[in-house]
Amino acid sequence: MALTTSDLLSPPAPAPTRTPPEAIALAGLTKSFGPVHAVRGIDLSIRQGEVVAFLGPNGAGKTTTIDLILGLAEPTGGSARVFGLEPHEAIRRGLVSAVMQTGGLLKDLTVAETIAYTASLFPHSLRVEDVLRTAGLEAIAARQIGKCSGGEQQRVRFGMALVSDPELIILDEPTTGMDVSTRRAFWENIHADAQRGRTVLFATHYLEEADLYADRVVLVRRGQVVADGTSAEIKALGAGRSVRATWPGASAGDLAALPAVESVDIIGDTVTVHTSDSDAVARHLLTTTPARDLEITARGLEDAFVALTADEPTEES
Repeated sequence: MALTTSDLLSPPAPAPTRTPPEAIALAGLTKSFGPVHAVRGIDLSIRQGEVVAFLGPNGAGKTTTIDLILGLAEPTGGSARVFGLEPHEAIRRGLVSAVMQTGGLLKDLTVAETIAYTASLFPHSLRVEDVLRTAGLEAIAARQIGKCSGGEQQRVRFGMALVSDPELIILDEPTTGMDVSTRRAFWENIHADAQRGRTVLFATHYLEEADLYADRVVLVRRGQVVADGTSAEIKALGAGRSVRATWPGASAGDLAALPAVESVDIIGDTVTVHTSDSDAVARHLLTTTPARDLEITARGLEDAFVALTADEPTEES
């Protein structure tokens, strides 16, 4: 076929855009231990560069799900993919690191020796000095691990996880034992890493950390995802606000006529009403009762956590 002038002058067709694989993709994931169903069909997608809090009461299936993502356990059903790969393969390629609560430290080594030893296990690793600085370990680099506090040991584990420069870091209760200032510095480092493209999935009992530092919050109960969204969206799912007022001598009988009431607390002269219609409660208090000094507050993440996960948990291996 002969080419025309227009054919020769036309720019080549653009190459198709390739969408990068999700950092974590769980589809219908299940895990049972005999009669105990720890994970019951979790579907979860986490994009690269996200910081995601993975929350739930004890026994909700968090640790088992993390084990499945790390390839430490095989699913009973469904699938787990990390950057489009089987978990074992993603870890073999150095794409994934984890910071667990305990284990993994030799007490006779110094902090710097521990990081250097970890670096020697990988064909490509970050400079030990850079890891010490990023993990906030420079001041204790010469200290033996056995003489480090619990919080300092957690920072060492974080440094060990950084050595291979992974694309995904999974943190299980990462700030246990850290003081307030150290925790804040830790999360500042985590977010700086995420802005450079690293993905972070963390489980924590400190709900304020999830509220302040997570891009997304995923709540699990009895092995299933019950909520997934920003902290503000999760709070909204917990529905309701609190109306606090001063009402000397108020009794439970006085509050029986209040509309849309979920619960009431009376402490001294202060009445706190938890409600799904704060406007109606405030209007009633102001127009038909002697209540004064009203204050309306939105419920926090802790309230939403309790409301959405309040159920008897299953046991988790």
